[in-house]
Amino acid sequence: MKRLSIIIVNYNVKYFLEQCLCSVMKAIYNIETEIFVVDNHSTDASLEYLQPKFPDVKFVINKTNSGFAKANNQALIHACGKYILFLNPDTIVAEDSFEKCIAFLEANKKAGAIGVKMIDGTGSYLKESKRGFPSPLVSFYKLSGLINVFPKSKIFARYYLGQLNENENNEVDVLSGACMMVKKEVIDIIGGFDEQFFMYAEDIDLSFRIQKANYYNYYLAETTIIHFKGESTRRDLKYTKLFYKAMSQFVRKHYKGGISFLFNLLMDGAIWLRAGVSLIINFFKPKKITINNKEIKTFIVSDLADENFIKNNLSSTQRSFVDDKNKANEIIFCEGNNFSFKQIINAFEENEMNVHYKIHANKSGSVAGSGSKNAMGETIPLNP
Repeated sequence: MKRLSIIIVNYNVKYFLEQCLCSVMKAIYNIETEIFVVDNHSTDASLEYLQPKFPDVKFVINKTNSGFAKANNQALIHACGKYILFLNPDTIVAEDSFEKCIAFLEANKKAGAIGVKMIDGTGSYLKESKRGFPSPLVSFYKLSGLINVFPKSKIFARYYLGQLNENENNEVDVLSGACMMVKKEVIDIIGGFDEQFFMYAEDIDLSFRIQKANYYNYYLAETTIIHFKGESTRRDLKYTKLFYKAMSQFVRKHYKGGISFLFNLLMDGAIWLRAGVSLIINFFKPKKITINNKEIKTFIVSDLADENFIKNNLSSTQRSFVDDKNKANEIIFCEGNNFSFKQIINAFEENEMNVHYKIHANKSGSVAGSGSKNAMGETIPLNP
């Protein structure tokens, strides 16, 4: 038996996944690990690009996009680790992230799963790192926007457990599937992801079943990872409807009788309220003036060799390099002998400047980053 099995589902994010795998390789240095990448029929030449770079990774190749839940389950049936880590491809982990998670699970017999503190590509804390179960009222408070008005309330902010300090370890209801480590013995009891869920509720359902099996879910604040959220997750009416659908599926599965009726009634009201508020805000919001062809001034944080490599190979006609970071609107952090992934994550979290941060892992062929959790991330291939 391996100590750790890592499962990553990829769909057209080869450069983000490259940076992710580079950080994972550093984090498993002292851990006997197997890594599965399930490719959901990517059309960006992910396999051709990644397989030669990571020969020890087990690639599972799908001829269609089978979805997040089913793809994870495809690898799960082959996983033999004592611990199973479900990890998104657009994440960067610290060198000691996995060791800290495993140590916590080993020290807590009734712990079934553990998640970690996540930040986005700007260094901002991601509230989905810890969540409560979406009861009808909890879901209503989220969709209606009341959670944003009272972000620390034990009642209105229950969905994101806003009353709990993000910098303290806590027992929680729901962990994010973006980085979720589960004991294999628990998976053997409850099974993997429920493939009926299309989006937003697979991890909620798994967390619920872990608790139902008399195990506990924990949020670990002792380690931080970056979750770039490279795929667009716009908080518009489409998102609201998808969220409603997922929560409705969850309620129908786990709650009976009048609760389902109450949920649907509250959700319909919340959707219309959210849509009305958004319409009013967008009507009065001043139009943003965008400047096309703005020059990107890049400051590189690295040793001299990496700096020269980036300057000589960065593919961009609108990019110049500056020696003073205060003059930059973009900073590229180069991981290597003098700068670890953990140090890069700390730099993101401190977020001293209002600039775009990106990462280049040592010996990788790309640069990746994201200036917003609600928009597509940016990747830059380096010249061969």
